[in-house]
Amino acid sequence: MQAFEIPRGNNRLPFAGILLFGLLAMTARNAIDPDLWWHLRTGQMIVETGHVPHADPFSFTRAGHAWVSHEWLSEVVFYQLWKHGGATALIVFSAIITTAGFMLLYLRCLSISRKTHWAAIATAVGALASAPSWGVRPQMFTFTLASLLLWLIESGEDRPRMLLWIPPLFLLWLNLHAGFALGPALLLAYGIGLILETAAGNTPWQRSRPILLRVLLLLLACLALVPMNPSGSQLYRYPLDTLRSPGMRSFIGEWRSPDFHNSLYSPFLLVWLLLVITLASSRSRPRGRVMVPLLLTSFAALDAVRHIPIFVLVAIPVIAAVLPVTSGSAAVSQWRPNSPRLRSLFNAAVVFLIAVFAVVRWASLASNQKAREAEFFPEKAIATLASGAYPTNLFADYDWGGYAIWKLYPQYRVFVDGRADLYGDELLRQSVKTVPELRTGWREVLDDWKVEAVLMPVSCAISQALLLDPEWHVAFSDSRAIFLIRRHGALKTAGIPRDPRFGKG
Repeated sequence: MQAFEIPRGNNRLPFAGILLFGLLAMTARNAIDPDLWWHLRTGQMIVETGHVPHADPFSFTRAGHAWVSHEWLSEVVFYQLWKHGGATALIVFSAIITTAGFMLLYLRCLSISRKTHWAAIATAVGALASAPSWGVRPQMFTFTLASLLLWLIESGEDRPRMLLWIPPLFLLWLNLHAGFALGPALLLAYGIGLILETAAGNTPWQRSRPILLRVLLLLLACLALVPMNPSGSQLYRYPLDTLRSPGMRSFIGEWRSPDFHNSLYSPFLLVWLLLVITLASSRSRPRGRVMVPLLLTSFAALDAVRHIPIFVLVAIPVIAAVLPVTSGSAAVSQWRPNSPRLRSLFNAAVVFLIAVFAVVRWASLASNQKAREAEFFPEKAIATLASGAYPTNLFADYDWGGYAIWKLYPQYRVFVDGRADLYGDELLRQSVKTVPELRTGWREVLDDWKVEAVLMPVSCAISQALLLDPEWHVAFSDSRAIFLIRRHGALKTAGIPRDPRFGKG
């Protein structure tokens, strides 16, 4: 890792401006993440009650069970933004947070390549590789705070006082998102790499010893800060339990490995190819303090899609380090005015146009928000439930559970929603595979949990099966969703002993 230093140059600000506003446009997304809705409801609950919930209030399958609200501060922020600015505020805020992470990456690339155009291009490629993870979601806090952490570590090699910002940064991070575990992991990987680097004779012990001592103290400080959150010491185990959950990997797409047959991951594949070429062709290998974090994040990115942005933060500076040192601005100068004044006006005009494009992009997303919600969620069916007196225990599609919580709580309770860590592998299997796909035992699941209301996509197998079942009738149906309820007195007890882990229905 290189010490942070920004080179001087006439093109620095125009390139930075173009990259900044380009990223603000690129990273903007509609507020349609399936988990957003229960985040909003949780944030509302915290704001209105003044307390962070420690037991599940939203489902009938886990009602009263312990729940670790590890994203409580993100949820408060999101709810306040929604309350005062609606979906537009969430769209703009998420774009700004994500862009901030990439601009820090740009500064790190700039300190290595010393050419603004190469640093901007490398950052843009990394941004494209990370695109599958963008959205209005607390995970973007982890991306930007990890980017800031790496910048501070590199800056701290020559300016140790910069490292003093890491503990307060970590304290904020651990209250925003469980991805805070990346902080100690990156510090540990950096320290191990430094030890290997010193053992190989690449760095004198006199040089590495004070750096290693500072990293060790920071690691201990961060670990000591973990209980400073509403869930206390439970947060020590939470990230590990999540990583070890088979259900998360089996049922949630972003916890699976990237599918390179999908064009969505072509930019990620490009970054991998560039990294391999860089390591194979470079005369000087990256230092151990770079290689160990790179190996760690490479494995993580190949293991789960959600880790690709963190891999990008580590890999892109390695690629930028071998980009040509010769200036590429000669090609640009062929179509830019020769007069310094005209050149400045030209640069300002380009930056202004990109900024206008970003604002137009935001406005377009905001105006299209309702249509996008209706495209992804059962808006009309939910409105029917909200206006009627139906059975309150609702078996909804996994991706619709959070939306139902936002629109229907406290009148209705859901079977499951996006809080996969709360429900556990067996209940996830029942909600994602057994019932929707009519696998063995699907009727017993509905009977055992006394489910009397089902909200699923029309094309879902269970929807078609219940349409033919005389015990069920349709309360609402459109091209997007179907809402079915049991006929009075049709519920039967399956007679199968309930798993005690599931509590009461």
